[in-house]
Amino acid sequence: MPTNNINILVLLRETSDPRPPARTITRGAGISERGLRRLPNPGDLTALEEALQLKDKLGASVTVLAIGPKRLDDLLRLAASSGADRLIRLWDHGLERGDAVADARVLARVLEIMTPTLFLSGNRLPDRGDDPVPALASALRSQACVNSVVAFSTRKDALQVLRKSDRGGRQEVVAPYPCTLLFEEGATLRYPSVEALTGAIAASIENWDLSQLGLPFWEVGATGSHLTSAEFGVPRPDPVRVVTPDATLPAFERILSLLSGGIKAREGKLHQLAANATADSIWQILDEEGLTLKAAP
Repeated sequence: MPTNNINILVLLRETSDPRPPARTITRGAGISERGLRRLPNPGDLTALEEALQLKDKLGASVTVLAIGPKRLDDLLRLAASSGADRLIRLWDHGLERGDAVADARVLARVLEIMTPTLFLSGNRLPDRGDDPVPALASALRSQACVNSVVAFSTRKDALQVLRKSDRGGRQEVVAPYPCTLLFEEGATLRYPSVEALTGAIAASIENWDLSQLGLPFWEVGATGSHLTSAEFGVPRPDPVRVVTPDATLPAFERILSLLSGGIKAREGKLHQLAANATADSIWQILDEEGLTLKAAP
């Protein structure tokens, strides 16, 4: 591999924090994303750190790509503060509701345009599991792809890759250039300096859309998907339907009853007794059910 012309493309994605607390808000037949904490995908940050280490050793050029809305600019600025050379955010409304096949077409087109020597990303997403899009995009480009990467080293004509295999084992493989490496969560992204963080605020971010990719709209997004999204609803708990509001209730409570559609939650029975009285009550119930042993006369 020529040491003066190494182009590395890193795909950065955001993920919903799977750790509690997380609020799920229903809106109609869908789930609103409001209330979900978002964070950079840990595996992608590992891939970025590996790319930056290769830049320090061999002088490689590191380009970071994010596919999504404008909020991903903060993720790209984090990459810029760490040492990335070029920032690209790709988004178009025509990309919405695409499945893995449609998204892979988009990513494969980006790889075709940029022709990177190495394409790096994370192996999985914490909130969704394995993401097949980078591997499918590499397959569309007939490009070698190695998943579950733990470490790698560069050679003149190929990559020496150490990957995780079944049952905690390790496997060494040799992959030709160009190559896609999907990393396990490992190396922590370097901590940027204050000067780098300040400079990243004004970093230039290239905004790409479908017109720059040259892809027809019917091949991407919802129209290009093999799997269509289905609507779903959240079932209500078992309710008790009230025909008319109770006339003895205050006016405000009757209005609330009408606005709620005449549905209110079931009311359970709550016993608040002292410890001794609670034990006597439980024993009486067991005795009535014939579950206690009678003392011999």
